[in-house]
Amino acid sequence: MNVAVPTEAPATAATAAPRWRDRTLTPAERADALIAEMTLPEKLGQLVGVWVGASDEGGDVAPHQHDMEEPPDLDTLLPNGLGQLTRPFGTVPVDPALGALSLARSQQRIAAANRFKIPALAHEECLAGFAAWGATAYPVPLSWGATFDPGLIRRMAEAIGRDMRAVGVHQGLAPVLDVVRDARWGRVEETIGEDPYLVGTVATAYVQGLEAAGVVATLKHFAGYSASRAGRNLAPVGMGVRERADVILPPFEMAVREGRPRSVMHAYTDTDGVPSAADAELLTGLLRDTWGFDGTVVADYFGIAFLKLLHGVAGDWAEAAALALASGVDVELPTVKTFGEPLLRAVEDGTVPEELIDRALHRVLAQKAELGLLDEDWDAVPAALAGRELDDAAALRGTVDLDRPENRALAREIAERAVVLLRNDGTLPLRAPRRIALIGPNADTPTSVLGCYAFPVHVGSQHPGVPVGIELPTLRQALAAEFPGSEIWTVAGASVDGTDTSGFAEAIDTARRADVVIVALGDRAGLFGRGTSGEGCDVESLELPGVQQQLLDALLDVGTPVVPVLLAGRPYALGRAVTESAALVQTFFPGEAGTEAVAAVLSGRVNPSGRLPVSIPARPGVQPSTYLAARLAGPSEVSSTDPTPAFGFGHGTGYTTFDWTDLQVERGTTGTDGTLALSFALRNTGDRTGTETVQLYLHDPVASVVQPVQRLIGYRRVTLEPGEQARVLIDVPADLASFTGRDGRRTVEPGALELRIAASSTTAHLTADVRLEGPVRTLDHTRRLHADIRTA
Repeated sequence: MNVAVPTEAPATAATAAPRWRDRTLTPAERADALIAEMTLPEKLGQLVGVWVGASDEGGDVAPHQHDMEEPPDLDTLLPNGLGQLTRPFGTVPVDPALGALSLARSQQRIAAANRFKIPALAHEECLAGFAAWGATAYPVPLSWGATFDPGLIRRMAEAIGRDMRAVGVHQGLAPVLDVVRDARWGRVEETIGEDPYLVGTVATAYVQGLEAAGVVATLKHFAGYSASRAGRNLAPVGMGVRERADVILPPFEMAVREGRPRSVMHAYTDTDGVPSAADAELLTGLLRDTWGFDGTVVADYFGIAFLKLLHGVAGDWAEAAALALASGVDVELPTVKTFGEPLLRAVEDGTVPEELIDRALHRVLAQKAELGLLDEDWDAVPAALAGRELDDAAALRGTVDLDRPENRALAREIAERAVVLLRNDGTLPLRAPRRIALIGPNADTPTSVLGCYAFPVHVGSQHPGVPVGIELPTLRQALAAEFPGSEIWTVAGASVDGTDTSGFAEAIDTARRADVVIVALGDRAGLFGRGTSGEGCDVESLELPGVQQQLLDALLDVGTPVVPVLLAGRPYALGRAVTESAALVQTFFPGEAGTEAVAAVLSGRVNPSGRLPVSIPARPGVQPSTYLAARLAGPSEVSSTDPTPAFGFGHGTGYTTFDWTDLQVERGTTGTDGTLALSFALRNTGDRTGTETVQLYLHDPVASVVQPVQRLIGYRRVTLEPGEQARVLIDVPADLASFTGRDGRRTVEPGALELRIAASSTTAHLTADVRLEGPVRTLDHTRRLHADIRTA
């Protein structure tokens, strides 16, 4: 027997279907028609979510969760309708088919309880894959950045979206568009990198993929979360207006313009004393009035209540609700705290005008109309269960596969492109060594490839008796498969963050007897101090956790070639290994196929093409530090600290070489509204196929306000066969030289510029001196955002 879907009585001449059911009307018209029929409690019901099960069995996966969470009284809430269901798959481990069935039955109950028969919108986390038990764990966003391949990330997002939509989920809480400003911040692994153009292009591709699959993408965290003081989670932000306008906001602007997301999530932080959840200039003035965003703004979990509890800008729950609503927040997540009874009383006593409720409600209902949730024939049964007998739950178990072979193949492809070879003295690729010493705390740990929002870490870690749900080969297993003729000796040597060095002796002895030493170092992902990387796992220094640096140094003293492999969530200073290791391999939580990707790079089966999305520091204490900095941020004779990185943003090498020659400047002078044009020859001078990432940086030597020494304005991956040459053509709109001037407006100024054609922020191969002429020009949000880089 299939799940019965509640419907209204068939329309007759006497009882015509209500206008809000009419699919010939626009979503906006349908929303307005429904609003006109709703009572105030019914209106508020659509502006909140509920999080069933979070209080008793959901673990600790959100800030202050158990201080804030109260079990929802569904019998009281549901007759007024419900806006959203929070994390029906990502709260506890549940078989995907049974989770889909449970969600369908929940939607039945929700629709049956309210007089309009409207279901909820279900949302889930999808930062590095659908956060559900048994779903594919893709590489974390920092690895997306390392690929410099937006098209590949769009394919991944579309695959994630298809899986979510198939089991009844409507909205995904991703991507993260925060630009790294301080690598001590625990959530660096969730970001795409330290450059706004890289972040913007890759995140926009993710949005396009998720939305193409029919899932609402949610931009977060709007805006400035990653710029918190000292890299501390949920801490104040003190940046100026130009840093916000020219570094933090551009990725969001690009994603809104080109990705067309249907939701945005406000940030937890305050900037110069104004919390994002109470910033009308940000959430309404900029986002909606200027950029034209017409979707929903949702609260980060408990973010509205934090206006009272953490920010102190509201005296009670009603004031917090009023502030957020007036500023432009439409939906309270994850559950009802301020938009329920407190807001109801504030409207009834005239403190909050009902027009503000209607404004938010219009956006929520229009989105539900777009998703088909206002249609009379909406179907509670998701596609994954369509046509199946649903009265026997046991028979359904195991029938929905969220980690299909094509998903794993895509996860592997991303992981392979994200591996960054930092240095190599010729030891790599390994040529069938007889004895491999695999040493380190991440040598034989299945979850060492996963970030803090991967389901096995985020939720599964709090349910130790439940199987992981996906195949997670360890690095030991991957090397055994990659080098079947080699003897592999595995020794942990130390834990990720412990202080015990008693395992060093065995590690050193094993290294002495081997032909090569692979040292698996890095992080253990977790939340709120349960890991060394992840939300709430901030650090005071970028030294490797625990005694890992001492272990690495001890192995370097042995004399056997040492190849450190980093499985990490942030960049770390690597000390002597930067110059003394035989090779250095950096990955950022590369997902379920990550160890296989690393093994393929070590063997040479894959020619590494990843590039650093964040700089690798030379010393652990020089933070905050980013390549995107002004001259005063660099080394100088008047400071005893030197922030010069060991490896700069964009760096990476491979198993072939390239020549960059024959720069031609076809148009080196143009107006402040024109386009510059240049080209050069790129040749693969090695003996195997390889990919070079052409990076274009702009240097503005004289401007009316201080500029970064250089900034990325374009890039392109170019794959060439041995001996093959390509002509790379580059057109650069003058708009890309714009910045926020002293008057707060974005301008292009005439004058000399340098266009640096580079393999990284520290390796410019060719430099074109160009010039913009004419008047100072003011731009708006319709300006051109991209250089055109192509091959001929």
